[in-house]
Amino acid sequence: MEKQVSYNVTNTYATLNKLTVKTRNVWIVLHGIGYLSRYFLKYFDELPPDENYIIAPQAPSKYYLDKKYKYVGASWLTKENTVLETDNVLAYLDEVYKAENIPSRCQLLIFGFSQGVSIAARWVAKRQLKCDQLVLYAGEVPSELSANEFKFLGQNQTKVKVIVGNQDEYLTEQRLEEISKNIQVVFEGRADQLVFEGGHEVRKQIINELI
Repeated sequence: MEKQVSYNVTNTYATLNKLTVKTRNVWIVLHGIGYLSRYFLKYFDELPPDENYIIAPQAPSKYYLDKKYKYVGASWLTKENTVLETDNVLAYLDEVYKAENIPSRCQLLIFGFSQGVSIAARWVAKRQLKCDQLVLYAGEVPSELSANEFKFLGQNQTKVKVIVGNQDEYLTEQRLEEISKNIQVVFEGRADQLVFEGGHEVRKQIINELI
């Protein structure tokens, strides 16, 4: 018999630059599987530092990436107890959001890469989180989410951008077509879809052009 308990847990997160009166854009960036948040921040270091403050939450499940036990990565979720673990992750993101006390004058961008796409989409949908831009990069919107849960984005005039490489090694041509069709359905035609020449990779140039 599998049982469960509830307990308090502490997790870290990383930030880049400082939140000041000059800050125009606040990013909450959700990394992919195998990353640590402090290293994921390197993809955002070409953004003007005075105008951009980047918050990188840390996926909770850390593990060694190699048999030498030298490099560490992390995962947000697996197929094991997904509903329960999603609740835990979203509760953590809620606390990060609350702790940062983001000024209303700032543009808020929610950015997910790879596995981070599923987390970004779930968080925005389940919390009806108002943001100025939702960026889903090289990942899929979870199948349990419906268009109805994203309707508020249109009312909020949130920009939705979906980005993927045409040579992404995790996605076949058929799967890319299926994802594109699903994006049209879920966001009711409001999402801008960008397909770039490349694989499953983060491009700084693409990030820099988001603002």
